[in-house]
Amino acid sequence: MFRDPFILDPNKVVLCEVVDSNCVPYGNNQRSQCAKVMEAVREFQPWFGMEQEYTLFGLDGRPFGWPPLVGFPAIANCAVGIDKVYGRDICICHYKACLYAGVRICGTNAEALASQWEFQVGPCEGIEMGDDLWMARYILHRVCEDFGVVASLDPKPIEVDVGTAGCHANFSTKEMRSPGGLQYIKDAIRRLSKRHSQHLRVYDAHNGADNMSRLNSQLSTSSYNEFSTAIASRAVSVRIPGHVSRMGCGYFEDRRPAANCDPYTVTRALVETCLLETPGKDDDVQ
Repeated sequence: MFRDPFILDPNKVVLCEVVDSNCVPYGNNQRSQCAKVMEAVREFQPWFGMEQEYTLFGLDGRPFGWPPLVGFPAIANCAVGIDKVYGRDICICHYKACLYAGVRICGTNAEALASQWEFQVGPCEGIEMGDDLWMARYILHRVCEDFGVVASLDPKPIEVDVGTAGCHANFSTKEMRSPGGLQYIKDAIRRLSKRHSQHLRVYDAHNGADNMSRLNSQLSTSSYNEFSTAIASRAVSVRIPGHVSRMGCGYFEDRRPAANCDPYTVTRALVETCLLETPGKDDDVQ
């Protein structure tokens, strides 16, 4: 339950699971199983942070704000200026609405395309990650209604190779965050390397070919077919941030999830692989 940022206190916005008439989880409700897995690993204190990228479009189907006679504005990460970014007021309104609601939003920035933005949610423990990200997405779409624009979570929002949209997942446990935690981070990455294709099947449950076209080893993405890891690199499947390597503890970043991923399936898969099993190359992820 969250504070309603649109009609204000004492009203609430409630996130509900979808169940059938017998109260059995229904359809694409992935929260129920995720909650069970998170309860099983509570002692590890799993923390997550997810980086949600999105692209703004007008009702005419064109990226919001793009001049009609311009093909593709220049790529400019974290840019400033009316000729380089479009929709900052939308981004800030969304950020303020999430803060009011109680969503654990912790940052925002302009992305590569002129009408593309990102917000970060976390750190959240266990099931809270999926709950807070779903609510942040809901609030984003509600805010966009007021501005007459559409927020797209399409991993490949524009056909040509000028930008993609991901939802990078940062993950840690209390051991990883403690002094000497780098060894636990490396062990988790080794486990992930053995289940690359299985994780992509989970991450692709709702977007399949779109994420395959996104992960093409270009534009700061890794290969869809091969697992890779490195320190501070953006062109790998899973990276160890530079400051984590220097400190010897912290978290790792799984850069494979697409913008329209289901956070419940992503966080559940990370926990199952890194904490609950000793995976073999052919083991399956639920």
